Amino acid sequence: MARKEKPAQAAKEPGRLKQMWQVFQMTRRYDPAVVWWMLLGLVGGIAVGVVLSLILSPGSVFGIVLWTIAGLFAGILAAMIILGRRAERAAYDQISGQPGAVGAVFRSSLGRNWTGNEMPVNANAKTQDAVYRAVGTGGVVLVGEGPRSRTRKLVEDEKRKITRILPNVPVNELYVGPDPDAIPLYRLPREIKRIRRPKLTKPEVIAVRNRLAALGTNLPIPKGVDPYKVRPQRAR
Repeated sequence: MARKEKPAQAAKEPGRLKQMWQVFQMTRRYDPAVVWWMLLGLVGGIAVGVVLSLILSPGSVFGIVLWTIAGLFAGILAAMIILGRRAERAAYDQISGQPGAVGAVFRSSLGRNWTGNEMPVNANAKTQDAVYRAVGTGGVVLVGEGPRSRTRKLVEDEKRKITRILPNVPVNELYVGPDPDAIPLYRLPREIKRIRRPKLTKPEVIAVRNRLAALGTNLPIPKGVDPYKVRPQRAR
């Protein structure tokens, strides 16, 4: 009787240090300045530790060593935070300008107080312009993806539909595209999170989200970046 072959073992995921090294390599390729920013964070943390040791533990060798070590760890933490943010920006810069990029941002970076549609609620199949919708404690946000001259009408159509069924809910408009005054893709989550007033309660957010779900969408969906498969790489 032939012996059954053992199934191939699943490839092991890279360790955390290897992951961080891969993120660093990717980020440095698209953002060479990240090396200097990380060094600045590291040196700055050590310098703060040394200064605190001289102020709080003058003449104490143990205190100076302790504060210096604390500053070193603070510097490493600062460098990792800088790497994470620069890596996220580099990842977004790679997909910026492609159809579906806003959906990729909505999928991974909105936070707890906002929920965004990963697929557009309205789109122009010919130009691949699209409108995405997010709902949160600040109301409703419509994000036009593409030149404002073309996406404005799509956004206004969606806004009229929303205000017709939810007249008391604020609707905010944001635009991501090639226009000089458009929001860069990496700043989109920050701009949405800044919208806080008038504030809706959590039950109201759920009610608004469910009401809008009944509106449906005006597609076809533009081809391009698949928001279900694209997410920014982060240092962990």
